Amino acid sequence: MAALKLEQICKRYGAVQVIPDLSLDVAPGEFIVFLGPSGCGKTSLLRMIAGLEEVSGGRIEIGGKDVTHAAPGQRQLAMVFQHYALYPHMTVRENLAFGLRNIALAEEEIDRRIQEAARMLELDALLARKPGQLSGGQRQRVAIGRAVVKEPALFLFDEPLSNLDAALRGRTRLELAQLHRRLGATMIFVTHDQIEAMTLATRIVVMNAGRIEQVAPPSELYRRPATRFVAGFIGTPGMNFVPVRRLADRQGLAAIELPGGQELLTRVPAAVPGSELTLGIRPEHLVTAARGPLPAQVEMVEFLGERSLAHVRLVDGTRAIATVAGASPAAGELVQLDLVMDEAHLFDKQGLAHHAVAQGAAA
Repeated sequence: MAALKLEQICKRYGAVQVIPDLSLDVAPGEFIVFLGPSGCGKTSLLRMIAGLEEVSGGRIEIGGKDVTHAAPGQRQLAMVFQHYALYPHMTVRENLAFGLRNIALAEEEIDRRIQEAARMLELDALLARKPGQLSGGQRQRVAIGRAVVKEPALFLFDEPLSNLDAALRGRTRLELAQLHRRLGATMIFVTHDQIEAMTLATRIVVMNAGRIEQVAPPSELYRRPATRFVAGFIGTPGMNFVPVRRLADRQGLAAIELPGGQELLTRVPAAVPGSELTLGIRPEHLVTAARGPLPAQVEMVEFLGERSLAHVRLVDGTRAIATVAGASPAAGELVQLDLVMDEAHLFDKQGLAHHAVAQGAAA
């Protein structure tokens, strides 16, 4: 396993700048996920790390060695692509051995590595088969095995699960997590699927328009997003955003006026700047209640088995999603919503987040 260091990496295509001055440190053994919407630059960044695309500026280090301009084969890494790219005329064993024979590795060592990879990935019974005789999940495991046998310092995964069905994606996620624990290897994984990111990552790099919005463990991204973009991107369903007006601070905390005129004292320190703010609260912390301070009209109730979600419209027209407590209201019914203020955030005009603090800590 090896550390990865990116220093002021930038990427330009002619006059178009895709990634401007991006820096990141990855510790040995971390499982890092690049997460973001399509076109945010995550795949371009991965390909620059792999040496498949040239950097326009900056420096890349793997294991303390400058590889900025090194060829892909000199970077001690292995890459697993979205498409398996297996040789259809070769058996699984031959597919695993092909790259190792190209570097003239001894046959005894090739056999050892194949047996070890086959054991880890449960490919033992498949070594004599050809790719056409395998399921999609089995072919993906072979593609991962082809990376494992190289014993690289760094693994790169470019949306490797996107071609699998939902059930198979879930099983393969588990296999990847177990593989990471067994190998203790440094892994970089690109996806636009936040479930994959939240399940696999030790830290997630949330990207937007070529820039890093936040780098943090999954739980921190969910509970304490740094920006409105992160708050809206992480979570299913996403965070609710309600425009509010700033009132005079009280007890060292920011006070706000909700749509409908109700006044509310937040748990956010008064240092939050500006008078026009946005209240951010997740659906599980916005709950139907008989005496809640926020009135709304129900548009639809979504039954999800373990819980029901009410899609509502507030008096100012803002749409939100709340958790139903008790009997489900009917479409068109007026309800009151209560807010768990310890889990509420305020966002300023720049989109920066200001988080609630424990009671008594703001004074």
